[in-house]
Formats: sequence, structure tokens, C-alpha cells
Amino acid sequence: MQEEAVKLLAALVAGAIIGTEREYRNKTAGFRTITLICFASCLFTILSAKIGVNSPDRIAANIVTGIGFLGAGAIFRTENRIGGLTTAATIWVSAAMGMCIGGGFLLLALEGLVVIMLVLTLFTYIENKIDQTADERHYKITCQNIQEVEPMCEQLFVKHKLKTTEHKLHRKADSYVLMWTAIGKKQNHTAFCADVLLNGHVAELEY
Repeated sequence: MQEEAVKLLAALVAGAIIGTEREYRNKTAGFRTITLICFASCLFTILSAKIGVNSPDRIAANIVTGIGFLGAGAIFRTENRIGGLTTAATIWVSAAMGMCIGGGFLLLALEGLVVIMLVLTLFTYIENKIDQTADERHYKITCQNIQEVEPMCEQLFVKHKLKTTEHKLHRKADSYVLMWTAIGKKQNHTAFCADVLLNGHVAELEY
């Protein structure tokens, strides 16, 4: 009983540490959710070994399936991107942490916790740095004089070192709507927008 209590306490602490980071970043699966997932995974693993004597992995094996449903619920889709993938992955790895502790591999769980926190904290900084150099924006420019605005925008993309990957055009009443997808540094996007808005033929700029 004492050994099991230590495992459950360790799972509670590990889940709380991971959950604190998620709560700090204001994610949907925060402090309580991640803590409960880690704790429950540990408890199920312990019960699996106790109840399924002949097949100790019988209950524990279904944890992965159950966690899959929770992770899927954390994923959402917007018009331009899919979000919640990191939260879903955190739910998944928190369950793995709980199972690891429940199986009695406390040292392995400690090593795993260090790696998880490293990914969620330090790697976020690295990811932000990468995003600053490869920021993708979807521009929507409304104008009436397309002969003036379209080539002007193309020149500004080159000037500000923005790589365009998609270009669309359609007419809206007596105006034209130009759409581009461009990738580049954030400061280059800012400079591009400033130059576009200086042109009197541009009625509206959205991104």
C-alpha cells in the first residue's frame, strides 16, 4: 500500500508540474485536467496489475485508446490553421507519464518529466524564433484600379523579401479583391503593409 501511495503521489506531482505550464499559457487542458489525466493513468495501471493477474496489461492497454478521444477533443480547426495539436500531444504524454509511474519506473518517469518540460518551455522559445523568420500571412487587398495595385504589390513582395505561395483574384461589385499568401519575417510583413497602405488606390487591406 505504501508503494502504491508513493506512485499516486508522484503521478499527482508530475501531472501538476506539466499542468502548471499549460495553465500558465492559458490552454484548454490546464492544471486540473493534466493532473487528473496523469493521476488516472497511474491508477488504472496499478489496477490493471492487481485485477488482471493473468493479463496485467488488459486495462492499461485501453488507456491509450481513451486518451485518444480526449486528445481529439482538444484539436480545433479555424479558417487558416489547425490548433490544439500541442495540447493534444501534452494530454497523450501526460498519460504515458502516469502509466510509467504506475508501472513502477520512477526514474524513467523523472527523466521523461525533464524532457517534457524542456520541450514545453525551451522549445517554445525556439519555435517562436523560427516563426519570426517564417511567418505566413494571408493578405486580402481590395481596390478598384487593379492595373495599378496588382503589379505594385508584386514589386513590394520582392522588395521586402516575402515569398508568395498563392495568388487569387476575384471581382466584388465594382471592386477587385486580390489575395496572396506570403511567407517571411514579421518585420518584413509590417514594412510591406505600411507601403501598401501608402498607395491611394488601395481601399482595404486585411490579413
